[in-house]
Amino acid sequence: MSKPLTGKVALVTGGSRGLGAAIATTLAAQGADVALTYVASAAKPLVAAVLAHFGRLDILVNNAAIAVQGRTVDDPQLDTAGLDRQWQVNVLGAVATTRAAAPVLSDGGRILFIGSLMGSRVPFAAAADYAGSKAAIAGYARGVARDLGPRNITVNVVQPGIMPTDMAVDALGEDGPPAALMDQHPIRRIATLEEVAALVGFLAGPQAGYMTGSSFDVAGGLQT
Repeated sequence: MSKPLTGKVALVTGGSRGLGAAIATTLAAQGADVALTYVASAAKPLVAAVLAHFGRLDILVNNAAIAVQGRTVDDPQLDTAGLDRQWQVNVLGAVATTRAAAPVLSDGGRILFIGSLMGSRVPFAAAADYAGSKAAIAGYARGVARDLGPRNITVNVVQPGIMPTDMAVDALGEDGPPAALMDQHPIRRIATLEEVAALVGFLAGPQAGYMTGSSFDVAGGLQT
């Protein structure tokens, strides 16, 4: 099996379970040494620890995120504290890690943000802040791509749709996506974690060196 990431070091935030674990497994299978975080960590000490252990950093995957959904913005029971924390984790956490990693990332390196289809399309109600946080990430990534382009560092966003994760269960319930939502998918199923991780693995690899500042959907064609 080809291992195009041999000799590379990757950091995956939120890499202990769900999509993060699938991404870490994919990058390792392609030859990378992988560091991961279990919970949110202070960005500068985290990056410093990776450098101290591995001696370099080539790939950053900003995956850590939470979802606070289920109430519309006019609901008097809206969890504003939870929504504020969502912005903190989903946006400011990724920004802090990117700022810490950018000066030490190897030239020709890769930064990947795990966004969401909801960063550009919102197919159901009661998810405004989540969608906004993912849209913010996409805009930030485009700016970082501009900043780091002279060093041949690519910066892209992978935007999954619905996946079999704890986050999806929390948002949609144990019964999964309603039939009306699935009817909006030309490919009428949810993504597998491996399908999403495979795109991350490709974008982290040498064949994606001319792809930057872009967002890529893995959402079965959902357009609404």
